[in-house]
Amino acid sequence: MSEFSKTKADYIIAALWMEGALSYLEQLCLKSFVDAGHNVLLYHYGPLQNVPDGIELRDANDILPRTNFLTHSRTGSPALHSDLFRYKMLEKSDRTIWADTDAYCAKAFETQNGHFYGWESEKHVNGGVLGLPADSETLRELLDYTSDEFAIPTWYGDEYTRELENARDAGNPVHASEQPWGVWGPHAVTHFLKKTGEIKYALPQEALYPFTFKDRRLMLRRNFDASSYVTQNTYSIHLYGRRMRARLVEKENGKPHHKSLLGQLVKLHDIDPDLAPLPLPKSEIPKPVPAVPMAPKTGQLNLTDLADGFGSDKGSSKHRYTELYQMLFLPFRKRKINFLEMGLLIGGPEHGIDKDRKTNDLPSVRMWLEFFEKANVHGLDVSDFSWFHHDRFKFFRCDMGVRENIRKAAEQMPDMDIIIDDASHASHHQQFAFLELFPKLKSGGLYIIEDMRWQPPAMEQTGITKTAQLFYEFQTHKTFSHSDPAITTELNTLAADISGCFVFQAGYNKKKRDQVAVIHKR
Repeated sequence: MSEFSKTKADYIIAALWMEGALSYLEQLCLKSFVDAGHNVLLYHYGPLQNVPDGIELRDANDILPRTNFLTHSRTGSPALHSDLFRYKMLEKSDRTIWADTDAYCAKAFETQNGHFYGWESEKHVNGGVLGLPADSETLRELLDYTSDEFAIPTWYGDEYTRELENARDAGNPVHASEQPWGVWGPHAVTHFLKKTGEIKYALPQEALYPFTFKDRRLMLRRNFDASSYVTQNTYSIHLYGRRMRARLVEKENGKPHHKSLLGQLVKLHDIDPDLAPLPLPKSEIPKPVPAVPMAPKTGQLNLTDLADGFGSDKGSSKHRYTELYQMLFLPFRKRKINFLEMGLLIGGPEHGIDKDRKTNDLPSVRMWLEFFEKANVHGLDVSDFSWFHHDRFKFFRCDMGVRENIRKAAEQMPDMDIIIDDASHASHHQQFAFLELFPKLKSGGLYIIEDMRWQPPAMEQTGITKTAQLFYEFQTHKTFSHSDPAITTELNTLAADISGCFVFQAGYNKKKRDQVAVIHKR
């Protein structure tokens, strides 16, 4: 990325941050507009921290009072309020373009007619960057539509329209907060732009949304050549703020690598991530370890409650594996079993983090020790967790990229009743582990492989059969087929000891990709 021109841009940029501290991502985006020559107005309702120099603060109540604050019921997101705010702000402002706080300015925004928005996909225009002149028919339609919180969106098809009409006629109208995500945002913007014909002013995707939602992780990839995405026609880059923040915290140790596109942008605008760190997602905020066993809400002690209490991503906050495990593991709970988990804490070499990283928690191990009252819990990881001491826990340090390492670790272990692979998620690592450890599983035991739909790009071997495909085909045909004939032979030798194999999709949603495999031993 080249240095910015210091010439004054014609249009004002307006954004909204409800209150609280800005992280370095919001700092980066806001400062990019200042560095491009724009005057930037940041509207807010409460006190702010970490606001970059050159930003003019404005009271958001002057545009839209905070009373009757609108949030999306399923996510709790203030997106509805933000959508309405930008439409009212554009109505009251002159020569102003709205920009979300996750919109990075690649070059000064310019428009000859006040229209400034772009296609995010072949199907819809996003409103994350939105310029509409005061006489815009689309703006008038948006303001009219959002004036009724129970208005029926007709752009989701006749069936959904009839469903909402029937609910309204029965005296139970459906509020916007109960309608699909984006109903007042990109979906409404696209609909009314098409209705008025102003869609003709929409910029091509490379202008404002060069990276799609699916491609967002490329911005964090080291030494990635972004020239085919960010071109001379690119005004802005959408960073997908909520998802990008979570990804950085969970997989990148909170900061982008300096050789990634995002890392280069942070450096270009002289942003220090350490001075404005990312907030931890709710699921990652450390929770106090209970001094006594957690009491179940009703009935049996529930693994999901334990996972949420200890901060494990296996619970309701993310993967929901514990909903399955509660059913599978309950018969084992009071038995004296041997349990093994591979991969003990988020982060590590699969996410570009050194294997010698400092570790300070073992959320799932704590959960297993709490749930299995008599179990001997074993942990295996490439990072060091030997600091954790418990009379029913034993740790093995092992690099799973070398099959011999797994074999040597297995030789030191007793036979297991349950084995869970939540390690690097690289296909060959998972398959090496299965070949070496399935023989260590007792008759009637369970072998589980998690997170099969994601493989670390830096580790995954080209041409190797994916683990999800491997077990899905076995589930279907009762035989293994692998790109390596030798591995095929080894796996099919083990097949005689498999009494059942089940593959579940992410979130147990059949429309999603395969995520977790459960293999039962004869």
